[in-house]
Amino acid sequence: MVSYQPLTYPVHNWTVRKPIAESSKGVVASQVYDASAAGVAVLEAGGNAVDAAVATAFALAVVEPWNSGLGGVGFALYQGHDKGTATSIHFGPVAPRKLRPELFPLTGRPATDLFPWPQVENDANSHGPLSFCLPTAVAGYGTMLERWGTMPLSEVLQPAIVLAKRGLPSDWFSTLMLAQAAPIMRKYGETARIFLRDGLPPVPPYQGTPGFLPLGRMSETLERLAHAGWRDFYQGDLATSIVRDIAEMGGLIGREELDAYEVETAHALSVPWGDSSIQLSSGMNAGPTLADAFKMLEPPVSRREEKHPSAQWYVEIAKALKAAYKKRLHEDSSDPSAPKGCTTHLNVCDAKGSMVALTTTLLSSMGSRVVLPSTGFVMNNGVMWFDPRPGTSNSVEGGKKALSNMCPAIISRDGRPVVAGGAAGGRRIMAAVAQLLLLVHDFDMSVGDAAHCPRIDVSGPEQVSADRRLPALVLHALRELGECEVVDHNVLPINFARPSVIERFDGRTARGVSDAFSPWSAALGPQ
Repeated sequence: MVSYQPLTYPVHNWTVRKPIAESSKGVVASQVYDASAAGVAVLEAGGNAVDAAVATAFALAVVEPWNSGLGGVGFALYQGHDKGTATSIHFGPVAPRKLRPELFPLTGRPATDLFPWPQVENDANSHGPLSFCLPTAVAGYGTMLERWGTMPLSEVLQPAIVLAKRGLPSDWFSTLMLAQAAPIMRKYGETARIFLRDGLPPVPPYQGTPGFLPLGRMSETLERLAHAGWRDFYQGDLATSIVRDIAEMGGLIGREELDAYEVETAHALSVPWGDSSIQLSSGMNAGPTLADAFKMLEPPVSRREEKHPSAQWYVEIAKALKAAYKKRLHEDSSDPSAPKGCTTHLNVCDAKGSMVALTTTLLSSMGSRVVLPSTGFVMNNGVMWFDPRPGTSNSVEGGKKALSNMCPAIISRDGRPVVAGGAAGGRRIMAAVAQLLLLVHDFDMSVGDAAHCPRIDVSGPEQVSADRRLPALVLHALRELGECEVVDHNVLPINFARPSVIERFDGRTARGVSDAFSPWSAALGPQ
């Protein structure tokens, strides 16, 4: 008698590994090879880490439209090679001034998107023109370039312009990403025209070479920015086009608030860690919560004699993250309990050792699903960060800032940056950043080994998710701690954040790696 019991999960019988980049001239790591190559081109032209980071971010706006774009928001950290501490740059989500709760009547049913809010009629807070927060990303990039860059925007934008004229790669991965948003994208004419074919996601040829999708007026908008400067997006002809498109759709963002928007900068949060300092983004993001988690852990004198983290190490990380989330949820009820999100992250180190860690997002996959026809970019759906129920600390309100889960990080030692890291993936970001930083710093693990080391996820004060590849002893210890779900680490479903990291401990050579399970991601360095 043959006895057979099938597994309750699909088996992916392969080994996935990303190559590391190593160069004395710097490294760029991002979610898309083309974008990393754009940053490298800027480094090779003599640009510094900020120049390359801005070039990479604008390139990502073209080649990763589901995760970020000109209509997005974000946070960044920058530390110059000769600066003792990092600066935190805030260009996070800000609600339009005319936003008010009565615009979002409730249906009485639970929502079906990222957050546990009650459902709004027609899901108006999750897609469409009422879901737009201010598009702050362009101001963030422009401000960084003016303060710390060495190249003009017109030069830094050239790779993104070239990519926009070429178009979006149309392979199996772009089909997968567009398919997730297609049911709603079909509702919006310009979006459907650019990204869909007969209302369906485009499919690459069964054999041969995939082609490219034309990207509407994106290249014209980038060329306008290159010619007129980034402030044109907020105060010039581009601002006029943006506001006109939004008004014609029934949206709320006005010319005056675009004109008045300013990026904020502050000192980074710094947590002493052995002979180093872990620096995190301050403000309305996950930086303060991760700082709380690190403060609950014992900074090791040195774990560099250990080759692998122990079961107890994973347990201690899980305890600290749970407690930090419990504090976050208790003290700030504006934290939306969203386990996922469509975000992107990039890291850059230049030849002198200056570093940038930058995270940016549209919130949902393809954000609001609305492309502004006059400019060709996707708008965010940041209004969904707010609770549509009136009377809460996070209720919809004009001009309010939203709390996000973005968490760029830079480790500093002896006054110079030695590690830059961060991740994409909503509330899964914080756990990934914590583990990756400590694996590289505490265990003296190579960036390649650290990036491929199985991780846990803690996205709240209760449950832990554990990579099925973790040793049995680790899984047993986590189960004893409490509820623990064993899951696969794969392209989709996305059960873990998508991190990247660069290190330059020796002061001479940068080494970086991108997320192993992001098919397009890459870390690259000048030759």
